[in-house]
Amino acid sequence: MMPAMDARLPPLDTDAAYRVLQTRDARFDGRLFVGVTSTRIYCRPVCRVRLPKQENCRFFGNAASAEQQGYRPCLRCRPEQAPGLSLMDSSQALASRAALLLGQAAHDGLDPTLPTLAARLGVTDRHLRRIFNQVHGVSPLAYLSTQRLLLAKQLLTDTRLPVTEVALAAGYASLRRFNAAFADNYRMSPSALRKGQPDETVREPVLRLAWRPPYDLDGVLAFFAKRAVPGVEAVEGLTLRRTLALRWRGQPLAGWLGLRFVPERCEVAMTVSASLLPALGGLLARVRQALDLDADPAQIEPVLADIGAGRCAPGVRLLGGLDGFEIATRVILGQQVTVAAARTLTLRLVQRFGEPVATPWAGLDRLFPSAEAIAAATPEAIGTLGIVRQRVGALRALAAEVAAGRIALHRAAPLQATLDALRALPGIGDWSAQLIAMRALAWPDAWPATDIAVLNALREHTGGQRDAALAAAHAERWRPWRAYAVMKLWQTQEEMPTLLTPLPLRLTSSPPHLNP
Repeated sequence: MMPAMDARLPPLDTDAAYRVLQTRDARFDGRLFVGVTSTRIYCRPVCRVRLPKQENCRFFGNAASAEQQGYRPCLRCRPEQAPGLSLMDSSQALASRAALLLGQAAHDGLDPTLPTLAARLGVTDRHLRRIFNQVHGVSPLAYLSTQRLLLAKQLLTDTRLPVTEVALAAGYASLRRFNAAFADNYRMSPSALRKGQPDETVREPVLRLAWRPPYDLDGVLAFFAKRAVPGVEAVEGLTLRRTLALRWRGQPLAGWLGLRFVPERCEVAMTVSASLLPALGGLLARVRQALDLDADPAQIEPVLADIGAGRCAPGVRLLGGLDGFEIATRVILGQQVTVAAARTLTLRLVQRFGEPVATPWAGLDRLFPSAEAIAAATPEAIGTLGIVRQRVGALRALAAEVAAGRIALHRAAPLQATLDALRALPGIGDWSAQLIAMRALAWPDAWPATDIAVLNALREHTGGQRDAALAAAHAERWRPWRAYAVMKLWQTQEEMPTLLTPLPLRLTSSPPHLNP
């Protein structure tokens, strides 16, 4: 008897899937799950338990499909730690977008209805249900249920949050509904999952998040180290530490987190302050985006194979941040200046408008300024920091829109509407909007056409000219991963001080669009 294969799994026959299981190939982590009929448990392909017989294996393309068939998650390999979907995982953009919005809702503890979700995507709920089931093999509500339960399982295992708070963080309206859903799907109560764990309160839980190799860890650490703002963030060895302020269900929270890379396990170990625990679900999603842990190099690397051969390590990542407004602010301050100069301006802004915060590490003691704080600041107060008038106007206009909720800068925000809203603001042109979409919205096909480092890197393909139109034409071959191409092209120009600046008008024979 041959093992069953889920029809929506990316092209792998069952023998190939079993070989992935035999070799514990981490490249398929999060894209392949195996249910074992003798135990009714499903695992990641990297699980270290004894290899099951092939005839007892059932393979699935996502965790929701496995749980729909009655399998419960392995307590050892913990499917909730696996890399998730990237923005381009599905050939059906609508289903991919819906899955992204559902995952965001689960991590933010929200409870979207199918009609609300369909309206946000501009389709009928019937059409959304049909396309979603066709692509992912389960209904949208079943997918959301799995995301919530896996999030709850991770919080129950890795933290000592009370079960009531876990239920709330995972998006359940009541403890009774949470207990019932957990028991129905996992055949145990939430408290039973914690049996045998220490009873004392763990103030600083360690949560583990996996990535698919290869992962350009040196490039990731170098990128963040070069842009680290003293007082807010620091890179030391394999560890990234920073402060963070966010809002959870309307309440402001402030604290810190540490991210330690564990390359031998393809994992990030995350430590977080007790003050941020209520928003832990949303914070996990932010970290996954900031470090691009859900990327699938098997899709990306072949498309970008002609970039930086011999100079760029495989596994490039589209690096973002933990707060969209912070990313956008840094982009504005980086207009037509060097990375070092932009960091200096950002440091002044932090020292003037950032609130103090306590952390376990000397030198990390400031929060990045909130949109509300910048919107309330006078132009004179910002201008005294050495920021030119156009940048001051752009910062205040952006801050006002974000503070009022008219512009959302996160992965689930509508792409085109957000780009249009950004370009409509004074002092924000296409270069800035593209970079914000690239790093805050995680848009994998963003293309900052007038970026000087990109144009310099492509001069051999544009007749020796720094020509934005010719460069854009050459970049068509890299769709839908042009933002990853930008990250690689930046790496090839690391010796240049102007790594993140738009191109000055005098440097091009075919003048590109410039920010004011």
